[in-house]
Amino acid sequence: MYKLPSFLSLSLLLLFTMTSCGAGAKKDQAQPALKAVSIPAFNADSAYHYVEAQTLFGPRVPNSKAHEACKEYLASYLRNTGAQVIEQSAKLKAYDGTILGATNIIASFQPENKNRILLCAHWDSRPWADNDPDEKNWHTPIMGANDGASGVGVLMEIARQLGLETAKKNQPNVGIDIIFFDAEDCGTPKFYEGKDDEESWCLGTQYWAQNPHVPGYNAEFGILLDMVGGSAPNFLYEYISYKHASQVLQLVWEKAASLGYNTYFKQENGGAITDDHLYINKMMHIPCIDVIDFDPSSKSGFVPAWHTLDDTMKNIDKTTLKAVGETLLNVIYTE
Repeated sequence: MYKLPSFLSLSLLLLFTMTSCGAGAKKDQAQPALKAVSIPAFNADSAYHYVEAQTLFGPRVPNSKAHEACKEYLASYLRNTGAQVIEQSAKLKAYDGTILGATNIIASFQPENKNRILLCAHWDSRPWADNDPDEKNWHTPIMGANDGASGVGVLMEIARQLGLETAKKNQPNVGIDIIFFDAEDCGTPKFYEGKDDEESWCLGTQYWAQNPHVPGYNAEFGILLDMVGGSAPNFLYEYISYKHASQVLQLVWEKAASLGYNTYFKQENGGAITDDHLYINKMMHIPCIDVIDFDPSSKSGFVPAWHTLDDTMKNIDKTTLKAVGETLLNVIYTE
């Protein structure tokens, strides 16, 4: 993902965004009675383990052995939770014409339930450390502990909770789809002398939006996780999220605040990001937000380890994983 160069003030959007989001638009209509459920406890140690397990494969760059091995690990893990799993493979063209072997991994819980929530993250890692302070490292792939593995690790723990034997009678009132998107981070590197093409990012998501795993697929809303493992994060209002899914932002941020995580989920403007949620909103018309760590003081807008060789497990914080995972579990179990 990368940060767009400009954005509008959130206040200018208020008049036309509050009615544009589909989530919650029918609250005034009669709703069927919902079964009582209890909210599982998110296990941060477990999520941390799943983040680390991905990094042990090495950089998960498309067309690499590490990428293939990690794909098998993730798909097998999700099947073992009892989810209905689809591996959506595709040949995708990178910014320079390279053909990438990519696979979106899709896990569906309660696939028969027509009311659904989409949770997603990208599982590939950046092929180039093109933001590294040492230019000699720019052509070296990154580990992607935070940028990629952290969001996947949180969702793996949520999948584990949904698949537990004790969860069989304690499922959310909505069906859950967890998608690990591929080839998100293969966008044009800054050392490339040709055109900087925004469409070169999020290739797996673009493919899925054109070829959904279920014909006519729809969800009440979506939540994308990206860089959700760093210490003392700034999860701010991302512009595209606010424009297309302001009510979802409000729902998630209020839920986080009720759990005591308002120092993480801050009601402040963080700018616009080209990330998987852009295409979910634009092509699928599913209101989807991006929970992503901003660093407004940095030139890139992201944390210092972003797209560098420093994006390793040393930067992963269990308390942050817990804040994000607990918030999401509370959202999906109270909908």
